[in-house]
Amino acid sequence: MSFSQQVKREIMSRELPRGCCAVAAAYAVACFGRYFDTKGLVLHTELPAVAQYCRKVLGRAGIEAQITEKGREGTVLYELSVKEESQVRRMLELFGHTGEEPSLRINGQNFKCDRCVASFAATAYLCCGTMTNPEREYNLEFLSNRYHLLKDFGALLCAHGFSPKQTQRKGTNVLYFKASGQIEDILTFMGASNATLELINLKVYKDFRNKANRITNCETANIEKTVNANQNTLRAIAFLEAEQALETLPESLAVAARLRQQYPDLSLKELSEKFDPPLSKSGLSHRMKKLEQMAQRLRERKENA
Repeated sequence: MSFSQQVKREIMSRELPRGCCAVAAAYAVACFGRYFDTKGLVLHTELPAVAQYCRKVLGRAGIEAQITEKGREGTVLYELSVKEESQVRRMLELFGHTGEEPSLRINGQNFKCDRCVASFAATAYLCCGTMTNPEREYNLEFLSNRYHLLKDFGALLCAHGFSPKQTQRKGTNVLYFKASGQIEDILTFMGASNATLELINLKVYKDFRNKANRITNCETANIEKTVNANQNTLRAIAFLEAEQALETLPESLAVAARLRQQYPDLSLKELSEKFDPPLSKSGLSHRMKKLEQMAQRLRERKENA
């Protein structure tokens, strides 16, 4: 089951709205169906539970709807419809529409309280909403062929503290949220609080994983840096040894060279603790650079000889 379907199941698991909120939810079914005019209402969905929920919502608002199964490209499509003439008249009168509007717009008279808007948004999501798996990206969308309707819906959500954006994709109008915080808020507003908690937990996990990756990458880089530095010093010491120059070194450099050969994998800090008494990291670093410089000067003298 996709994350979007989980959200829809959670919305449908709530107690069906009553009174004014039921009318607002039923109004969302009309607005975001395939069509809503003098011929009636038709909503298509691939989820039978959505069709059943929307029929119950319409029933609570006093409108009778039917559900039929239709085949489409090997999949079952569920059609919710209100086509009986008396029911269509009742529905149009209830929602304050003639059914002959050239461009369907949201009638604000169908919202009597703040919860009405939440019920409208939640049912709109059931009818035309989708959400990307948040493990990949944050994206919640409402899709509709009706430009002005979706624009009105965006303004309605803005009036309740949200900031959706609108665009077009392949001829379809899209109202969307991409900020995780806004998605959490709209999910909670629509009654999908469990989905909100799951999203928050996922964000915490992703942040922890990203921090762990950064720490690992940093540690890996430090290890590589240490290994490269150690190899440079070991090559210098090996060259001095091959040229029998180690015996001529001051005692402090000779001890540093012997300990580096004895412990080739230790970091400077770890190696400095092998001295008796322990040496500072900066002091040991200075000695290693001196060994490398001496080896370089000896190479240059040989090349110029």
